[in-house]
Amino acid sequence: MPKSLYELGETPPLGEVPERMYASVIRQDRYGPPKQAFRTEVVDVPAVGAGEVLVYVMAAGINYNNVWASLGLPVDVIGMRQRQGLTEDFHIGGTDGSGVVWAVGEGVRHVRVGDRVVLSGGQYDEKDEDIMLGADVATSSSGRAWGYETNYGSFAQFCLVRDYQCHPMPERLSWEEAAGFVLCASTAYRQLFGWQGNTVQPGDPVLIWGGAGGLGSMAIQLVKMFGGVPIAVASGEARAQYCRDLGAKGVINRLEFDHWGRLPAMEDAEGMAKFLQGARAMGKQIWEIVGARKSPRIVFEHPGRDTLPTSLYLCASGGMVVTCGATTGYDGSIDLRHLWMRSKRLQGSHGANARQFRDVVSLVDAGLLDPCLSTCERFEDIGSLHQLLFDNAHPVGNMAVLVNARDRGTNTVEH
Repeated sequence: MPKSLYELGETPPLGEVPERMYASVIRQDRYGPPKQAFRTEVVDVPAVGAGEVLVYVMAAGINYNNVWASLGLPVDVIGMRQRQGLTEDFHIGGTDGSGVVWAVGEGVRHVRVGDRVVLSGGQYDEKDEDIMLGADVATSSSGRAWGYETNYGSFAQFCLVRDYQCHPMPERLSWEEAAGFVLCASTAYRQLFGWQGNTVQPGDPVLIWGGAGGLGSMAIQLVKMFGGVPIAVASGEARAQYCRDLGAKGVINRLEFDHWGRLPAMEDAEGMAKFLQGARAMGKQIWEIVGARKSPRIVFEHPGRDTLPTSLYLCASGGMVVTCGATTGYDGSIDLRHLWMRSKRLQGSHGANARQFRDVVSLVDAGLLDPCLSTCERFEDIGSLHQLLFDNAHPVGNMAVLVNARDRGTNTVEH
């Protein structure tokens, strides 16, 4: 007789969907630091609708968006969904994952039960008017970040995705390696190659903030792969060496500078002089690394408030500052003179489209892009790994947790 609940790592017969599952859950009354917010609970397995796929999760990647979810800031994601008419009073995060297709809904044609897949994090309504009229799905008004704005992410025994989120899992990877790279790699890929007129060209210097992190480690490799000159920013020699090993031409140690944060007021001559002194010193280091007075054609942003003024100052005339986040705060500031007088571009970049997701999976499958997994822990460590992100104490590269996989380094399903 089918069981209503299986233990983590206890695999049901292929295609048998139990009623209940273990999940790492956030609730509104626990909002706060991640180690406080995440708790393992037993909840119902979600029903599978038309165009949807239920995936038996083997491993899940750790990303910053569920730091925000745990805090309930800047958006209470549970309250947001309830205002939209959904009834769940909990949040199951996770925007990266690997696993096995376990059930499919009506109309699903491109995956079938038993397929091993990696999961991409963008959800949207394929019949939304703007998509029907040709909009990039990543800019659609219906777009949502799966496992953050939507529920039933990869931090559970089973997750619920749309069929277009499933991509063939590279056979050479373990479950945890496959689980941790898609979001960061595709986001970096779109930032660097998704904005016509400002894509990486051979010889282009590219400044990469957080070079030793998940996004930065992907960006360094991609810039070098396409002939650009990656210049990383990192904290400390160990992280700097990690960046150099990935292919960075040089590394700037951000701990040598103290001009971070929002710009001083226009009237604050002393504060502005301090900012310019720090920004110019960074620019000089870039020239020394490049070996010529060439400024970054692209500045790869995501810290936000602390770094945005410097990014726009350092960017070359006609170049682009492209940002996908704001881990130090989203209330950034800029000197507009640097934007208009030098014809620079400040570009937002969110997620990726299906083609970009598939491209990075193909690059990893071909052995050209390293997933850069540095840390893999157990299911119960989801909160503590997000806490490391919150405290800016996380290790280099990407992080993942085992969910139903029993051992690290495997890519099979044990029955």
